[in-house]
Amino acid sequence: MTAADTVLAGLDDIRPHLEEFYKDLHANPELGLAEHRTAARVAERLRESGYDVIDGIGGTGVVGVLSNGDGPTVLLRADMDALPVKEDTGLPYASTATTTDEDGRQQPLMHACGHDVHMTCMLGFAHLMAQAKDVWQGTLVPLFQPSEENSAGADAMVRDDLAGRIPRPDVAFAQHVLPYPAGYVGVRPGPFFAAADSLRVTLYGRGGHGSMPQATVDPVVMAAMCVLRLQTIVSRELPPTTPAVVTVGSVQAGASSNVIPATAVILVNIRTYDEDTRRQVLDAVRRCVNAEAAASGAPREPEIERFNVFPPTLNDADVTGRLAPAFKARFGDDFHTIEMLTASEDFSLIPDAFDAPFAYWGIGGIDPGLYAKAVDNGTVHQDVPVNHSPRFAPVVQPTLDTGIAALTVAALEWLG
Repeated sequence: MTAADTVLAGLDDIRPHLEEFYKDLHANPELGLAEHRTAARVAERLRESGYDVIDGIGGTGVVGVLSNGDGPTVLLRADMDALPVKEDTGLPYASTATTTDEDGRQQPLMHACGHDVHMTCMLGFAHLMAQAKDVWQGTLVPLFQPSEENSAGADAMVRDDLAGRIPRPDVAFAQHVLPYPAGYVGVRPGPFFAAADSLRVTLYGRGGHGSMPQATVDPVVMAAMCVLRLQTIVSRELPPTTPAVVTVGSVQAGASSNVIPATAVILVNIRTYDEDTRRQVLDAVRRCVNAEAAASGAPREPEIERFNVFPPTLNDADVTGRLAPAFKARFGDDFHTIEMLTASEDFSLIPDAFDAPFAYWGIGGIDPGLYAKAVDNGTVHQDVPVNHSPRFAPVVQPTLDTGIAALTVAALEWLG
């Protein structure tokens, strides 16, 4: 019997309670930096399992520490925040929660990205490791991060002296439930998640009457030309083998059909995998936007504001090289080398604060039968709900068991 077998032998006893805990988290989502109920429940469970708990880091961040003799220190992260999405899963434990935004409007809330899965797996793993201290030694640090979706939580924890408040990890891990069949585990060395940069571009024209366009500089036309021009950056300025995405997600201008407005605002999202490409694309966006404004005779240059900035997630080759065979031995044919994904993460800011190597992997959460049928029909993109969809609902099992086992195998590869 392996050390992982010994730790996971206790899973049968806690599985029903974990599943109920997961459903409670799912039904009670909270937005980033407002995860007060969530953080309190997480801290309570860690204390019950015997961990020293430090809470309130970066606002609502929670960290547990369990020392068990001499050995490496392993940090594992789960994120806690939900999204302003109205749930459409039909589940009996579906969220009906709402919140009031800064404009006083009611917003629905949903765990549409699976962070409830991440927290439940981490708590199950943490409890099992605390019950099997005779098969490992070192220090275990489960960390629960707020506000991953807004790229604010990891930075908030680091700025709140995270490095001075917890043991320095020798290695760090994180996992994410993804739209693959439940039971799937996948990791890769090097680039995994993309860097992300969002830009708010304000274009300045000269407003006037819709019947007298000659007296105006039309920012709507300017914005339309920018949208088209930005689509050429990836297709005409980058090598075909260099992955990148430039998306215009919003165009806002005017409020009347016969009034040419004075300004237009476009929101741009950029995904890249290395810093050279990142700089090239950001510079190209600025060049294209400024050129279109000049071509239109704009009275002033555009303003470009950068926000929601995520670093690339670059898995350490040595850590991944050690982790992959351990996963293969545990999960067999369910283990895969996962492809690069254009989603983004702020997790790497935490190990970077300690100059610690890390690995990040994915687990599946989709009903295997539904996924197989979609593959057979060639309709995976149409029929399999993805993260952030109002229909995204990981099946409870074997998703939770897989996530707990993956965390256990990874931690024991260093602590066992």
